Amino acid sequence: MGLDRSFALDRRAEQIDALAAKRKKVIASDQMVEGHYPVFADRAHGAHFWDVDGNRYLDFFLSYGTVILGHADPDVDEAVVREIRRGFAIGLMKSVQTELIEELLDIVPGAEMGMLLKTGSDATAAAVRLSRAFTGRDRVVRWGYNGWHDWCAQWDRGIPAVSRALVDTFTYNDLDSLRAVLERHRGEIACLVMMPFMVERPAEGFLQGVRELTREHGILLVFDEIRSAFRLALGGAQEYYGVTADLVTLSKAFANGYAISALTGRADVLRTLDTVHISSTYYANADAMAAALATVRKLRSGDHLKRIWQMGERLQGGLGVLAEEFGAPVDVVGHPPMPFLDFRFGDEDRNQQAKRSFYAATIREGVFLHPNHHWFISASTTDDDIDTAVGAARRGFEALAEDGRLPSRRRTEDGAI
Repeated sequence: MGLDRSFALDRRAEQIDALAAKRKKVIASDQMVEGHYPVFADRAHGAHFWDVDGNRYLDFFLSYGTVILGHADPDVDEAVVREIRRGFAIGLMKSVQTELIEELLDIVPGAEMGMLLKTGSDATAAAVRLSRAFTGRDRVVRWGYNGWHDWCAQWDRGIPAVSRALVDTFTYNDLDSLRAVLERHRGEIACLVMMPFMVERPAEGFLQGVRELTREHGILLVFDEIRSAFRLALGGAQEYYGVTADLVTLSKAFANGYAISALTGRADVLRTLDTVHISSTYYANADAMAAALATVRKLRSGDHLKRIWQMGERLQGGLGVLAEEFGAPVDVVGHPPMPFLDFRFGDEDRNQQAKRSFYAATIREGVFLHPNHHWFISASTTDDDIDTAVGAARRGFEALAEDGRLPSRRRTEDGAI
């Protein structure tokens, strides 16, 4: 599998493109296997994409989960093209904006009003600003990945200490940890912004306990459902786990790859927008709204999410069988639409070394699995695709065995392991 053109383009880009130049220094959850993974893509269709060297990949990355139906879905793309041809950047509202929000209010639990933005960071930042204005409090408690703004960025550099001082976090699945934070800053906290889960699933009663604690302290609960909405269930983790937040942020699978996000929730909180400045020229552009409306209506009209769950369950089942067969210290984790492998080879260095062996083997088989970020299933993923992925994972486990990272396995008479 040649990657010469991809690496040559990367060297060019590093000289002129600031984002490309920092590619090898991104946060841990973005790291892939340097020298084995492509850097530049050329095109994509359905459950596959092709890099600039012509290599074809079965895609479980799906642009960090923004693609739910499959790449270049014709229904979504045609809706966008129609909107573009009618003029999508007018500055006034178009009817598709109202239609889309009406659709969201019909789907998202607890949604009384909504507003449309562009990115996930837009939505979470808007939720924090509105929460502060509504409650008259400044402090924020957060958990998970919530974006890149000052109150939630992964790195401290460039962020004033005074901004960091107003933000606290807690240990997931530990209500005592959250309770301690809320008690320490009683009467000062505007909102708790949290992903309902990342890879680890919420313990029984945990999300319900979070909801009760926030009510007890008069704190707005904001569920960051940028990843989980329209994927775990149409109504996201709120629908799946039966817990309703005050505000919910939505994006990623919302528009099958097009740039749009939303903030929905209580009308009294969202009406605070009358006195708060949140604005962007591009929020009114209708192209991504058309994509979102087509995506949501397509998801509602068929069994796409059911099939995504089925494919995810098949993949997780196959991976579990392999991990047991090879005696590997690897756990199959996550929800079926967003599966992952948790490596337990010791400290983080040993885990990363094992991941390099495993994922260098799977990418050679043409299966794109992110080593450090949970994966995603699309509605275009087929049973044959799952068989291919499980076959590639076998090669990954074999690579771990060949590297001496797994227990010795007895060979059969024909020499097979």
